[in-house]
Amino acid sequence: MSEKKNRYYITTAIAYASAKPHIGNTYDAIVADALARYRRKAGYDVYFCTGSDEHGQKIQDYAEKAGVDPQTYVDKISGEIRGVWDLMNVKYDRFIRTTEDCHVKTVQKIFERFLRQGDIYKGKYEGWYCKPCESFYTETQVEDGKCPDCGAPVCRACEEAYFFNMNAPALIEYINSHPGFIEPESRKKEMLNNFLLPGLQDLCLSRTSFTWGIQVPSDPRHVVYVWLDALTNYITAIGYDPDKSYEEQSENFRELWPASVHIIGKDIMRFHGVYWPIFLMALGLPLPQKIFGHPWFNFGTGKMSKSKGNVVYADKLSEYVGVDGVRYYALAEMPYGSDGSITWESVLARYNTDLVNNLGNLVKRTLDMQKKYFDKVIAAPDCRDELDSDLIATAIAAVGDYREAMENFRVADAVESILTLLRRANKFIDETQPWVLARDEASRGRLGTVLYDLTEAIRWAAVMLEPIIPASAEEIYSELGTAETSLDSIGTAERFCGMKAG
Repeated sequence: MSEKKNRYYITTAIAYASAKPHIGNTYDAIVADALARYRRKAGYDVYFCTGSDEHGQKIQDYAEKAGVDPQTYVDKISGEIRGVWDLMNVKYDRFIRTTEDCHVKTVQKIFERFLRQGDIYKGKYEGWYCKPCESFYTETQVEDGKCPDCGAPVCRACEEAYFFNMNAPALIEYINSHPGFIEPESRKKEMLNNFLLPGLQDLCLSRTSFTWGIQVPSDPRHVVYVWLDALTNYITAIGYDPDKSYEEQSENFRELWPASVHIIGKDIMRFHGVYWPIFLMALGLPLPQKIFGHPWFNFGTGKMSKSKGNVVYADKLSEYVGVDGVRYYALAEMPYGSDGSITWESVLARYNTDLVNNLGNLVKRTLDMQKKYFDKVIAAPDCRDELDSDLIATAIAAVGDYREAMENFRVADAVESILTLLRRANKFIDETQPWVLARDEASRGRLGTVLYDLTEAIRWAAVMLEPIIPASAEEIYSELGTAETSLDSIGTAERFCGMKAG
């Protein structure tokens, strides 16, 4: 095992196994994969966990409508989720399912530990319940009988339940003393101002009105509230044992926990930014280093909705622009703090402008000229002028901007820095006019230098693109015939020499 400082544990929110994931759900997996790939290139020992959330009343209802038992239903949907992740070239280390025996048993142990510690007590729940969100709301939170999060109709619920004592002051103090714990800043303010500072109600932690969930061992009429079940996947997936102290946990768990980052959608920020840290505090575990709540993809200007018929699926999109086309659009088009937009037209426009014109044509033109004028043999760059210096300076700045953006989860900004280099390289072709240089034998040294600098700029771009569009980057490496693909091989003037002359 490597030293803990080099371990990097990244997770997505596990996908709810009620239906096939659309592009908004799939973004979670794509962006986490890009960040995981970047960290691997930066020398980290990465462990990437994703999976499916498979319990709850909504799934029980879906299974009944489908005429199958819930386990059969989630087996099918979980397979579809994994199929979409695999198609999108998402390279995870662990795909956890919350119906796995190891997860179920650990959740049961966690619940019983909370009972023993006095963190939970039995009472009665009366209030509003949203089935799609699997969430409870107070009178003041519900407007016009609608869920404040998703807008679906809520229903009255009255049942015996266990409740968790919510300890808001300790979490408020932690958030205020750890500025980077919740990002972006707007999500942090939302957690503090909307939930923690007004005062938390104790959280309903079990249900008795349905059966598809993890049974409470000491009170079998109850099943564990789906959000306690789902959130704990981050620790059950790496072997957590609630009967042991942190120091007694397995080496693997201690090396990976606390997680480096949870990548989640903004709609489930409350569960991750409020409930999850409080659960961890009760277990005596350190909190994750960062919880990053990304925005949503809207369809045009409106929210994606199956009832509106405007849902976009990643696998369908890939039939038109390929897997890397889908990955690229998702990562390039989602802003850091505000919602992204997706339409079929915008996907095709972005694909044609950025990938076909800026990247594809640059690679093709450069390699065609390298073949035509030098029979694929790379000449030494010994005739540089101010244009070359400017191209190299642009490349160096692009790498700096790219690395800073990726380190700070601003993936769309990282993509933009790569585009800056690609545009400059295309302009460099127009400025140097290799086809004119090729007419004069006396300019052969200059021609070789121009083509060298173009192939090197392409190599640098490919290294940065690898976490974003890995298959395309590998294809470019192959076309260039280079093995210099590490992040350490780019970024300074001295490193603008990765293509071997001759």
